[in-house]
Amino acid sequence: MPKVIIDKKSYHYAASAPASDGENPLLFIHGSGGSQAIWTNQLAGLGQNFLTLAVDLPGHGDSEGAPCPEVEKYSDFIFDFTERALGAKVILAGHSLGGAIAIDFALRFPDKLSGLILICTGAKLRVSPFILENCKAGKLFPESVNFSYSDFASPDLKKQAILELENTDPHIYYNDFLACDNFNRLDRIGIITLPTLVIGAANDLLTPAKYSQYLADNIPNSQLRIIEQSGHMVMREQPEQVNALIKEFVMSL
Repeated sequence: MPKVIIDKKSYHYAASAPASDGENPLLFIHGSGGSQAIWTNQLAGLGQNFLTLAVDLPGHGDSEGAPCPEVEKYSDFIFDFTERALGAKVILAGHSLGGAIAIDFALRFPDKLSGLILICTGAKLRVSPFILENCKAGKLFPESVNFSYSDFASPDLKKQAILELENTDPHIYYNDFLACDNFNRLDRIGIITLPTLVIGAANDLLTPAKYSQYLADNIPNSQLRIIEQSGHMVMREQPEQVNALIKEFVMSL
């Protein structure tokens, strides 16, 4: 897996590219406790048309460093990463916490982006104190997967998610959930003028479709797509639909 070095630490990412040079590179940012692995279907599908990257955030997956309790610090990391890995404008796509990072990045560094894709996320991401307290105490609950995936998800997909959960340090989730809980850009979201694709899921229990609707209503140059028969992990539950929407959006830029 390729990597970049930032402040003497290694940060890993996955990449896929078409045979010929492609324009409008895509960079995917995972959500809380995740890794670049959640974007496998996007790299495989979209990498046929565009340079497509998915990064492990600090302290996640194969990346060194430490998870951050502040969205702004993750956003700083994405700035450093894109400067080293790409050195060009990018379309930033984020899921959940990754969407919060993408929003913060778009507000702070709009000149570094050619587009924005916000997937099952919101302008504000509150987290239950119960979840924060248990993650801080080192407790994770496999049954929580049922909140991330809809009833339409296959049993194998849920088993994979449980395995990933059990193999992740609870304190990674704790820091990520703290970052989410402290995130609030409700009063600034309208400043974003970049072309923006907002993707929500009809059966998302964590960031309900109304969150996506709010983003689309308040980001001037945006379009909203709600995918049916999917929960929060829409890129895994309905990868072909997600990929088709992203491809259409990128081709329109």
